[in-house]
Amino acid sequence: MSSPAPNPGIQAIRSLALVGQTGGGKTSLAEALLHKAGMIGAPGSLERGTTVCDFDPMERRAQHSLNAAVVHLNHHDLHIHLIDTPGYADFVGQSMTALEAVETAAIVVNATTGIEMMSERMMEWAAKRQLDRMVIVNKIDAPGVDLPGLVAQIQQRFGKECLPLNLPAGGGTRVVDCFFNTEGEADFSSVAAAHRALVEQVVEVDPGFVERYLEEGDVDPRELHAPLEEALRQGHLIPICFVSARNGAGIGELLDVVDRLLPNPTEGNPPQFYKGEGDGAVELHADPDPSKHVIAHVFKVTVDPYVGRMGIFRIHQGTVTKDSQLYIGDGRKPFKVGHLFMLQGKEHVEVQRGLPGDICAVAKVDEMHFDAVLHDAAEDDHLHLKPLEFPVPVHGLAIEPKRRGDEQRMWEILQKLVDEDPCLKVEHVAVTNETVVYGLGDLHLRTLLERMTEVYKCEVSTRPPRIAYRETILGNAEGHHRHKKQSGGAGQFGEVYLRIEPLPRGTGFEFVDQVKGGTIPGQFIPAVEKGIRQVLDTGVIAGYPVKDVRVIVYDGKSHSVDSKDIAFATAGRKAFVDAMLKAQPIVLEPIVSIKITAPEHCLGDLTGDLSSKRGQVSGTQSGNSGDATISGLVPMSELNNYQARLNGLTGGAGRYTLELSHYEAVPPHVQQQLTGQYKVKDED
Repeated sequence: MSSPAPNPGIQAIRSLALVGQTGGGKTSLAEALLHKAGMIGAPGSLERGTTVCDFDPMERRAQHSLNAAVVHLNHHDLHIHLIDTPGYADFVGQSMTALEAVETAAIVVNATTGIEMMSERMMEWAAKRQLDRMVIVNKIDAPGVDLPGLVAQIQQRFGKECLPLNLPAGGGTRVVDCFFNTEGEADFSSVAAAHRALVEQVVEVDPGFVERYLEEGDVDPRELHAPLEEALRQGHLIPICFVSARNGAGIGELLDVVDRLLPNPTEGNPPQFYKGEGDGAVELHADPDPSKHVIAHVFKVTVDPYVGRMGIFRIHQGTVTKDSQLYIGDGRKPFKVGHLFMLQGKEHVEVQRGLPGDICAVAKVDEMHFDAVLHDAAEDDHLHLKPLEFPVPVHGLAIEPKRRGDEQRMWEILQKLVDEDPCLKVEHVAVTNETVVYGLGDLHLRTLLERMTEVYKCEVSTRPPRIAYRETILGNAEGHHRHKKQSGGAGQFGEVYLRIEPLPRGTGFEFVDQVKGGTIPGQFIPAVEKGIRQVLDTGVIAGYPVKDVRVIVYDGKSHSVDSKDIAFATAGRKAFVDAMLKAQPIVLEPIVSIKITAPEHCLGDLTGDLSSKRGQVSGTQSGNSGDATISGLVPMSELNNYQARLNGLTGGAGRYTLELSHYEAVPPHVQQQLTGQYKVKDED
């Protein structure tokens, strides 16, 4: 592979992310661009596992991207940073973070399948980040493609501002430019009509050019650079380019488009940095000036067992060089850049400097973390980018090591994997005493487990997370127990009388000492409470924690010799169990607020499905791009493997979030099942 050429300046830097649905051919397109630019001798193959971007052994086996991969290439005097991203919804976090590092989001569309879910999502997210956007239609040489129909579909989904910048010709074997050319042969439409539509769209952002266009009938496209960049920044123009990564059609022309028409770091919309926290944060504009102090953003972190932790960052201001001293976020101690890299897939190409617009990496910095801002001035602490709105990981899996004693190692490995992916989450659930890892779907978690096994050699067992049921009571009751034990020497004696009352949901537990006359000596009251709290943790009827109960200890008896803490702890515990069994005990289940976003035509199926899961729909709301959001309440126990169910009902286009709402009593048949299981365990 070639090394990056000496960079003539930020005017010659371009950066774009290839995003969109899996199957669009993003990785193959990256290969074709690298080959055309002379960076590799021949395009790699997904089937043979020889591509630059899909270098991970798991990616090669799966034959699709699992991670965002950064490459660079040179075209004429231009230096282009390219990020190839995964197309599966489960790995959308990798695609979203790539948007933080580029001026242009290129939505790659498969000419045979058209606009799909991830293409729509990425277009929507890129618009929210105010990136320049373009559509690249790949596989134009596939048999039976309806390219005019696809252009109509793109304009229907993404807007009339989507206009062809070039058109396929020769049956998809080449393309003809429509911006600089006023005539030519094309497979459909006409070059003249496409040229006219482009110029009219561009001049609309500049009244001076509108007037000239109306008077002269055309404007030299070479004079339209400034209004073109403004149209791209505003989203007033979203160019469509046609390519075939397989036969090379349009690849050289796409490089020319990147060179002549796409923005350099001074022309794109600057990212929204903020200084300070909360309501006191003020917006700060990073100036793409190499002479100013450094501001860079870490958009990706990788943790390799051999290379260590690597931070991949986009420079927004200043110049980073080998030996630069950089701070990480609010850190008070800088680190020294020992080696500065640009990435070429798995290759680390050492460079001397990085300018605004460059994507660079540093390795072996343990404090490096995703979303950190790197800077070389101590006063630039508390800098951060506007946060991305990542999908909430709700697909959970309880996980434990197969080998005893590996708990700490497993936790450390999980933390490393979570550091690499902002859409993974791991937590220890105290109520069920489980380590649960959350992702965006079954494939997401399956990939994590494979990485744990293959990369870190950590064997684990998994199961669905336990539902965090609770126990409580509906009525008042009294309990009593006398604990008396004699075994030759000193005995044990303690007697406790208590009352229990239900408390409002969410109150917790309340212990009240109403003992009078010292019938239970004061020094033993904590032991009584300790015994009761043991039951709170282990439950009475189904083995789940007891909540929302007031316990009033009002009487008892003691013995001057045999009374001791253990006796009163036992008496308190058994008196509490006695009272619980008389006070109409019930099992409570967690009810969660659910929000489902899906195509509007799926609403009927989704609401019916929620109702079948004991759910209640509280409202629906129409959104953008034909989507709608359903809000409702549903028992957590009904949502096991819900993402797979949702995928089936929405063709993979649905997503959901959960938030604990409250606890409610389970239906009688569920309580009977849970208590029956507990009795079996007790007998065992």
